[in-house]
Amino acid sequence: MIGAVSYSSVQAGFSSKTEGISRVDEQAATGTDNPNADAAQASSQQTISNLARQLAASASRAEERDRTLTRSELADKAKSILNQVVGDAYYANKARHDGEVPKTSDPELLARAKQATAFVNDAARGGSAIKNPFAGLSQEQLANVIYDESGTYTVNERHAAWRESYDQEEAWRVKVAQQAMDEYNRTGKLTNFFSEVLEHYKSLPAIEQAQYPKGYAADLQSKIDLDFNYRTHRAEGKDTDPLSLIETLFEQSPQQTDELRHKNDAPDSFATKHALRQESSGTG
Repeated sequence: MIGAVSYSSVQAGFSSKTEGISRVDEQAATGTDNPNADAAQASSQQTISNLARQLAASASRAEERDRTLTRSELADKAKSILNQVVGDAYYANKARHDGEVPKTSDPELLARAKQATAFVNDAARGGSAIKNPFAGLSQEQLANVIYDESGTYTVNERHAAWRESYDQEEAWRVKVAQQAMDEYNRTGKLTNFFSEVLEHYKSLPAIEQAQYPKGYAADLQSKIDLDFNYRTHRAEGKDTDPLSLIETLFEQSPQQTDELRHKNDAPDSFATKHALRQESSGTG
């Protein structure tokens, strides 16, 4: 579950697909030994171009939304939208969503909506026979589909985009968790892990960042700055205050923090060692 919306990247992708269509047109003008293959290629290029145009428009709407809403307002909107797209409201109206048809006569868009409905129903049964029509899109592009309320996409298309986003996020989590274990085994630290998580957070669209706690990025940055070694129980970052380390990593209650503050006469005091030992053993 991506910083500012990259409208230019969508536009660039659209331009490259347009050039592909031009090459197909040139082949048609000069003749070909396989007209059926060329026709199929042209149809595929047209499908991609339709999606590219829609994504560009969605990116523009997302930019406007992010510019006009506060972080808390974005969080509220995201919660409401996700309820409609993947939450209780979605399943309460499942029959209606399955019967939804795009307001268009474009056969490619009609076919994509039909495929999306077939995909989400197959996936809900644990199947994998039907391809997600939004497979391979970036997290940013997927978010632009999921949170687009313009009616450009059917609810099942937005649900399909959410499933692709979820799968990509889970794949990233598995990878970064393995990297974290490797880092810990080699160094006793998780600093690179925290850095990776922070960069991932910064890459999210504003509407997805808004779903995280307000101080999420600052908390990660503080852990990076501490450069804490979980084996030696020492913070190796520059200008590190041992008491700040305890407050940050363990989220002590005010009473516990006051007790530590009174007892923390030296960096190697019993209170500090005890708190670090608790964190290391997972009981803190």
